Order: sequence, then C-alpha cells, then structure tokens
Amino acid sequence: MQENRIRRDIVEAGRRLWERGFVVSNTGHISVRLSADEVLITPTRLPKNSLSEADLVKVDLSGNVISGIQQPTSELRLHLAVYWIRSDVQAVVRAHPRYASAFSLAGASGDRIVLPASEFPVGSVWTPEAPYLTLEELPAATQRHIAGCDALMMANHGVLTVGADVREALARMEMLEHFAAISLHAGQLHGHA
Repeated sequence: MQENRIRRDIVEAGRRLWERGFVVSNTGHISVRLSADEVLITPTRLPKNSLSEADLVKVDLSGNVISGIQQPTSELRLHLAVYWIRSDVQAVVRAHPRYASAFSLAGASGDRIVLPASEFPVGSVWTPEAPYLTLEELPAATQRHIAGCDALMMANHGVLTVGADVREALARMEMLEHFAAISLHAGQLHGHA
C-alpha cells in the first residue's frame, strides 16, 4: 500500500535530518499529503531520529486528527497552510540546518546564497526570507511567501522546503544547506585569497 511506503519515507527523512544535524531533540517536522483531504505528519515532542511509522498522525486539511496515537506537531497549521495554497505540493519538511538558519537569523537575504540553477532542484523561483513572526502569524505569512517558491528561509524559524514527495523536499533542504555553507565560507574568505 502506498501509505505504508510514505510512512517509511517520512521515518527515513526524519533520521536523515537528525544525522545531518538539521534537527536536534524534538525540533523540525515532516508531512506528506496522502489525498485531497488527508495529510500524514510527524508528532509533537518526539525526536526525529527515533520515529516509528506508528508514531505518525493522519489529519484532515482542517487539522482534525483522523488516526494516530500521538498528537500532531504544534506547527500543524503551518503545514496545512502550505497545502491549502499549493495544490502541487505533496510534502513539506521544516528543519533548522545550521548554515541556512544562520543566514535567516542574521537577516541575510536568500539571494546571498549562491545556488547554481543547474544543480539546485528548487524549481524556477528562489525564496526571500520571511520576517520574524510568532507561531500564530507564521501560517498566513508562509502562504504569501511559499506561493512562488519551493524553499523558504524564515527568520528565527528555520527553513521550510516543499516537493512532489518527501524525498524531493528533503533533497531541497540538503542542497540549500550545502550551498548556504559554501556561500558563508566564500564570504569569509573573500579578500583573503
């Protein structure tokens, strides 16, 4: 069944986020659209490196729990906001990768990260960072910003990437972090070569 494969992919993505240091403890979250009105999402307060398929929670697009023994992430509304505005998006990954998060915390624009278009699988538009907002304000602001991009640096809230599946959303997160690190190091070396 496809849902079983999606559950495995989410658990694997959580493990990869943790292994790469993109999340610590119980931070970050992952979701996948199962159907027009169903989303599978990671639970609140569980480390991503120890998730099981049974830990995942199924919700509808209004945020009502359909099945699962855990509570969905406290940022469920953020994920649902993306699905409401982007019918093409099937997966959302949110994490705190070190270098991309440093850019957003410093208020540096995403256009300062050198992203070779031929290598970076983000799609046609690269994101500006969103201004700092409270968790209650974040879903509406995310809808405005994510409408035309596939990766969003959110001031003090980490990075959100989307994709046709969880693997693509995770790949976008990994590539963004890779080029953020290169850009940061290049900036530090500028003038020293």
